[in-house]
Amino acid sequence: MSSWNDRSPLPLRALQVFEAAARFQNFTAAGEDLGITQSAVSRKVSELEVILGVQLFQRSGPNLFLTPQGSALAVRVTYALGDLNRACAEVQPAAKSDVVTLSMLPSVAAKWLAPRLGQFTDLHPEIDLRISASRDLVDLRVNQIDGAIRYGAGQWLGLVAVWLGAETVCPVCAPDLIDKLGVTTPADLLYAPLLHADIVEDWAAWFRAAGLNDPQVPRGPKLGDDTAILQAALSGQGFALGRSQLVADDLQAGRLIAPFEVTLEASFSYWFVSPTEPGDNLSLVRDWVIKEFNRC
Repeated sequence: MSSWNDRSPLPLRALQVFEAAARFQNFTAAGEDLGITQSAVSRKVSELEVILGVQLFQRSGPNLFLTPQGSALAVRVTYALGDLNRACAEVQPAAKSDVVTLSMLPSVAAKWLAPRLGQFTDLHPEIDLRISASRDLVDLRVNQIDGAIRYGAGQWLGLVAVWLGAETVCPVCAPDLIDKLGVTTPADLLYAPLLHADIVEDWAAWFRAAGLNDPQVPRGPKLGDDTAILQAALSGQGFALGRSQLVADDLQAGRLIAPFEVTLEASFSYWFVSPTEPGDNLSLVRDWVIKEFNRC
């Protein structure tokens, strides 16, 4: 079996096809997005697996899931391709007044914004919307960013902040994991694989809300980014504490389920911020974001 190293040429087309397959969790949908056949997607993914020497997808009946290696690669490839797209766009001539750049967390970009981008483009084809995804608190003025979707208490010095919405946190998992592990009560999760995040609303807090005093929360993988955590949950690796704004689409589509009604109120909310009162195009973007958050 061949393998890739840092002296080998990057299999860019295979990585592009893999990114689409990972995003849709479906080879047919990925092919439609790329304008190629389902079999072509399957071939490119197989080629990439041979090059890397790892399995990227696994099947469970009709369902397709990323392996842990596939999940890790998908996060990095998504960011890398996004950077390449932005680099190409930046060297193209464009009317400055038509460009709106938004900053947000990578998880918000991937799980909330990305599925809705087509709606925005259809509604406002005249606006060149660009996304800067970062876990760092970006200085909007220094980085020439027009606005941002931020997660916090709403107090950022020198910025105009508009409240978008709050959220709740609750356990989510792949649909077949419940029957596989025989989980029927919150206490059963004390013996299940748990995925941990760096949020205030942790598993100990949720177990207490579910009526379990002084729970001995089992250890498990801790992933710093919500995108990686939810991808691991989607591929059946364990239970995650899902933030309602980020899991809404997966719950609606049945890719994830929330087995218990016990929820935690999140400590922070989402806000739309800008250095000044937004101009025409940024106002259109802000109004659309507000509308979509209200719909969620």
